[in-house]
Amino acid sequence: MTASAVYPAYKDLDPFIDVARLKALDTYVRDRIERRLAASRDLAFYTGPFLLNGNAPHLPGSKLIYLSNSAREENYYDLDRTDLWHSTPDADEFSELMSFIETLPFKATGRIIIMYDPSGRAVSAHRDHDSLDLCHEFVWFRTNLDKPFYMLDPETGERLYVRSHAAWFDTVNQYHGGDATGRLSFSIRVDGVFTDAFRAQIPFPSENRASAPSLWAMESVPA
Repeated sequence: MTASAVYPAYKDLDPFIDVARLKALDTYVRDRIERRLAASRDLAFYTGPFLLNGNAPHLPGSKLIYLSNSAREENYYDLDRTDLWHSTPDADEFSELMSFIETLPFKATGRIIIMYDPSGRAVSAHRDHDSLDLCHEFVWFRTNLDKPFYMLDPETGERLYVRSHAAWFDTVNQYHGGDATGRLSFSIRVDGVFTDAFRAQIPFPSENRASAPSLWAMESVPA
């Protein structure tokens, strides 16, 4: 019988990535984001309809830089359809970041985005979708720990702040969001298909597949 996941939770992926190399990219990524601010050509981040608080903003103020685009109209359920996604011209602007992404445990990548907010506004607590059997394989990461980013249990209201540079988390059975900082904040998310060796470590359940990151996180918690 498969154990039930405990929330809030996230899987710390720092042991699986080159954290030193990631941190060394902080100024590089920051500088390139700041160059884009005056043009304001980047798309607004939309939380989607699954907000914890229905009165919270769906457009919290964050912007998106797409380092890959889909060959057809973007569909959230296609994030891991790696055959559809191809690099954008903006990927050339962030070539060193793209080189780092090549070291992540992916067999192939799909959507690649940078989410940033020059004013560091809060991101409304939200879920990405409501399909329990859909578990997107992604790495969420950041070059610094400035932005307070959290998982939230809707039943208890408990928040668990991410302390690592990289994480994978259940985006369906719990909410996630960010606190305001008042200054430029950013993070990166890469969706795709994990390598076979990486997937072999993940306790994918037969039901509620979206809970896999939280089940895996439980294995790291002392009994």
